[in-house]
Amino acid sequence: MSEAILHLTEQLMSSWWIYVALWGFAALDGFFPAIPSETLVVTAGVFAATGEPKLWGVVVVAAAGAFVGDHVSYALGRGAGGRLLDRLQPGTKRHAMSLWARRTLAERGGLVLVVARYIPGGRTAVTLTMGSVRYPLRKFSFFAGLAAISWGLYCALVGYIGGKAFEDNPLKGVVLGIGLALTVTVIVEIVRHHLRKRQARAEVEPVLVETGGK
Repeated sequence: MSEAILHLTEQLMSSWWIYVALWGFAALDGFFPAIPSETLVVTAGVFAATGEPKLWGVVVVAAAGAFVGDHVSYALGRGAGGRLLDRLQPGTKRHAMSLWARRTLAERGGLVLVVARYIPGGRTAVTLTMGSVRYPLRKFSFFAGLAAISWGLYCALVGYIGGKAFEDNPLKGVVLGIGLALTVTVIVEIVRHHLRKRQARAEVEPVLVETGGK
C-alpha cells in the first residue's frame, strides 16, 4: 500500500501538474482554510531534495498562490464591510481569532499578516479584517508579499530538510517535514498564549491598584 502511494506521489511530483496544484491549494487556503496547502508544499519540498520538482519552483509558485489567495480574502472582507466578521458567533474559535486579528492589527499594523501565517486560522481572520477596515491596498500587498514569500520558503525548506534526511525513503521525509512544521506551529501558539496572558495581567493590575485589590 505504501509503495503504491509512494509511486503515485512520485508521478505527481515529477509532473508539471504539481505546480498547478501548489498554486491552487495555496490560493484557496487564503479564503478556505480547510485546504491543506502547507502539507502539500512541505511534501513538494521533500521530493525537491531528489531533484523533482525544483525547489525554487515550489517556493515561487506556492508564494504566488498564497499572495493571490490573501487578496481574494481581503476583497471579500472589503466587499462585506465587516458583516462577515460581525456574524461570527461569540465564544467560537473563529470569533476569538477575529477579535485577536482586530486588536493585533491596531497594535502592530500590517506586520500582523506575516505573523498570522504561522497561526492556525489566523491568516484568513487577518486578511478579512484588513479588508473590512479598509486597510490601504498598497500596504496590504506589501505585507502580503512578505508573508507569502516567507511562508513559501519556510514550508519548502522544512520539507527539503526532511527529504535530505531520508533521501532513500521520501515518505519518512514527509513525516519529518510535517512534524517540523507542526512543532513550529505549536511553539508559535504557546508563545502567543503566553503573551496574551501577560497582556491580560498587565491590563488587570492597574485596575486592582485603583480599587485596592478588591
